[in-house]
Amino acid sequence: MSFTLDEVGFLRDNLQKILALGPDLELIPSTLIRDRAVLEKEFGDHARVVSELLAAQRSARGKMPEHWLTDSDAAQQATPQFVAEYRAQLIKDFGAATVHDVTCSVGSEGASIRKQQLSWIGSDLDRVRLAMAQANLADANVLLCQADALQPISRADVIVADPARRANGRRITDPAKLLPPLPDLVEAHRGRELAVKCAPGIDYSEWSGLVSVVSLDGGVKETCLYTEGFGSGIREAVVLRADGSREIVRSDEPDDTTVAEPGTWMIEPDGAIIRAGLVRHWAHRHSLWMVDPHIAFLTGDELPAATSGFRFLEAVPFKRLKAALANYQAGALEILVRGVDVNPDQLRKKMKLKGHRQMAVLIARTGNSPTAYICEAREHQRVG
Repeated sequence: MSFTLDEVGFLRDNLQKILALGPDLELIPSTLIRDRAVLEKEFGDHARVVSELLAAQRSARGKMPEHWLTDSDAAQQATPQFVAEYRAQLIKDFGAATVHDVTCSVGSEGASIRKQQLSWIGSDLDRVRLAMAQANLADANVLLCQADALQPISRADVIVADPARRANGRRITDPAKLLPPLPDLVEAHRGRELAVKCAPGIDYSEWSGLVSVVSLDGGVKETCLYTEGFGSGIREAVVLRADGSREIVRSDEPDDTTVAEPGTWMIEPDGAIIRAGLVRHWAHRHSLWMVDPHIAFLTGDELPAATSGFRFLEAVPFKRLKAALANYQAGALEILVRGVDVNPDQLRKKMKLKGHRQMAVLIARTGNSPTAYICEAREHQRVG
């Protein structure tokens, strides 16, 4: 639920008191009555909005400073800080001096842009979100204004937009159905460089500029579409980690690799690499090969740094998997599936594991039938 302008004013003026009280509240269903009593004692009729602010702040951890004003919807759509900082660095390296965020919401993108010493303009149709952004960025020397994302009001070097990515609770995969639609954003700002944040599964097949698929600690967070000034027809996978390390794979790198029997390790590339269509490129970089030309499971004799994988034991036809696992005395099983209609949770129940050994199985359609690659439990390789 969003707030009113008066409620934002109250939250801003009482923020220090709210933050001091917040750690004492669990804000979970079982403590709802107790927490509400505490908030009503301290904040009277504003107990509800304080509770909603604290809940939204907790859901926004890793996306914006913990003391910022935000509502639940803004927190959900906000970009994780590491991802926003990568975009800000990319824009700076492009040579921009001024960035206009035409869907600025509560200002989270602006903080990352200002960190790069770039000028930032934020605009939004929602006056309440602008009021929160003003409070959040009070010390950042930024310009905020109310404006439609499809009505150009600045001459900034780069336009950043974050259209609504959900409708009726479901992710939008068609760029023309974003809010505002991608074609309308491009037309409205024709002749300008754009960076449009989209859901990871967006259909980018018709995009002619740079497509950047970004993950953080193994979870794919967004696909950002940049206009051709950033790169014509280039796809990149950006694998970010909270420890500050990263790996970037681009479509203009070599992609020649082979298809052969499994080696020492079975490996599933990071989701950003898979969604960007750069599995072969990543395989070439790390001297890996494929078990099937159409499946994203890779194999090799060494596990690349900062990745995880499985020591390969045996490949069996899928119909023989239960017997094979019994022979290995499997008791716990991690299941990865590619190209086969198999539900891991249902399959795990059907296996009726009774052993003591923790194992893994990677199931993929190789050729005309599914194959099960039986492996040891997942192992992690540290950053070199």
